Amino acid sequence: MEGKFGDNGQLWFEVELVASTGERFAVDALLDTGFTTGFLAINQQDLEALQWQKMAPDVEMQTARGDEFFGIYGGRIIIDGEEVTIPIHVGEEVPECLIGARWLEVMELRVNKRDGILILSRMI
Repeated sequence: MEGKFGDNGQLWFEVELVASTGERFAVDALLDTGFTTGFLAINQQDLEALQWQKMAPDVEMQTARGDEFFGIYGGRIIIDGEEVTIPIHVGEEVPECLIGARWLEVMELRVNKRDGILILSRMI
């Protein structure tokens, strides 16, 4: 899937969040290489529309703003055209949807900023 570069060099990709009702919500998600323990993080407020079920007790994680607690929910998303169910980190003050570095274990990231190439794709 093709991404886009932000004004400050951020790496943005569009993913779809799939609610428990089947409704889909397209969102721009920031690839956060500092988010190494998960696949996706969203704000608590966004969870209300998705109605995903909690899978695990809250976990404490270190963020750029200090230690924070995140709930772990089972969520469905569509990434690179494929629907997957993954654990989603849900926190109180997540400013944007974040794609975690764990995706880089199963996907390839190709970046050529000069030529405007930003692609995240499944490894075969």
